[in-house]
Amino acid sequence: MPSIFTKIINGEIPCYKIAEDNAHFAFLDIRPLKEGHTLVIPKKEIDYIYDLPQEELSALHLFAQKIAHAQKNAFGCNRVCSLVIGFEVPHAHIHLIPANEMSDVDFRKKPLEFSKEQMREIAEKIKLFL
Repeated sequence: MPSIFTKIINGEIPCYKIAEDNAHFAFLDIRPLKEGHTLVIPKKEIDYIYDLPQEELSALHLFAQKIAHAQKNAFGCNRVCSLVIGFEVPHAHIHLIPANEMSDVDFRKKPLEFSKEQMREIAEKIKLFL
């Protein structure tokens, strides 16, 4: 059965897409810790990120790097934190979170809520720097 992320890639579930190429996809997290919180995934459905072949793992991180640079420029944050947790969805993914301090990446915090229009604006803001 396809993961929710595969359904997003296939357009079966809507998302706020940031970028994609032939092997990767990036979109806004719908339960963001910070404005611009983005998920970067391989299009290949694989549960555990470190089961990806080395070349594919490297390519995923290089794709994520482009998104992180765009986020940093879009939000003027000190860092874009990259986290691999991997329990919430059985599809490899990287969280990219614009951050100014450690508490910005605390998953125990209540996620932020943005309207659909605000989410579209956030996605466009990041895309301007790609």
